[in-house]
Amino acid sequence: MIDLALLPLYLTTVIALLLIPGPDMLLIASSSLSYGKKVGVYASFGNATSGLILTLLAAMGVSALIALNPIALEVLRIAGGLYLLKMGWDCMRATPSQAPEIAGQKKLARQLYRRAVISNLLNPKALIFFVLFLPQFVSSQLTASSAEQMLALGLVLNIMGLSFNLLLVALVGSLGKNLLDNEKFRTNQNKFMGLIFFLLAIWLLASQLQSVG
Repeated sequence: MIDLALLPLYLTTVIALLLIPGPDMLLIASSSLSYGKKVGVYASFGNATSGLILTLLAAMGVSALIALNPIALEVLRIAGGLYLLKMGWDCMRATPSQAPEIAGQKKLARQLYRRAVISNLLNPKALIFFVLFLPQFVSSQLTASSAEQMLALGLVLNIMGLSFNLLLVALVGSLGKNLLDNEKFRTNQNKFMGLIFFLLAIWLLASQLQSVG
């Protein structure tokens, strides 16, 4: 369901986009650095889950309707910014402690999974990206409908994105292993993640100011 003539260009474009630092990369890398590979893997799957949801919305045309509604985009942007600010505040208020034990890591991993899903779904730029990007590679030469082609294109994008993020987790997680063994860092790791969430909130909310300007 993908035009083979367009596939090389599509794959090249996706690789180029994955290499550009963005909020998703920052969240996944910082999660891996602060809490270890397991949490980073869960954050990566959270990002992939939101990508699949956005792909479905784009294929059904729902995301296009939202993207054409300035009020809906503004509500998404504000909700996303407030959500990230809340996550940052919760991390800052967390009691300094040692790195979580196995049971605690599972709970933390599930939390980061949910946060990655929600933060990406509440990012209007992610929604608009799927609306504008996928249709460019829909071909009139195929018998498959545009919705079917967009689903296939989105699936390829998400598989490549997940693979890239898991590689990032492996690299950053290995680099962060020594940090996790450092008592001072372990005491302040929640504050580090709180700072990351604050930065993501500023990143999201500042994009609106740039677009208005």
